[in-house]
Amino acid sequence: MPKIKTNSGAKKRFALTGSGKIKRKHAFKSHILTKKTKKQKRNLTHFGLVSRQDTKAVKELLAIK
Repeated sequence: MPKIKTNSGAKKRFALTGSGKIKRKHAFKSHILTKKTKKQKRNLTHFGLVSRQDTKAVKELLAIK
């Protein structure tokens, strides 16, 4: 049986934590930042975690069991 290839877009966007959760970046931090408050931009800088419902789909893209 052939190996499953990792989705190249997903491997750039997600990372695995030590406990096996999936780390992600927040959206809305790339452009049109002038109308966003400092607090908004600062909070978007921090990493988030992929929700429990989406974890299975992201793991399939990353070819993780």
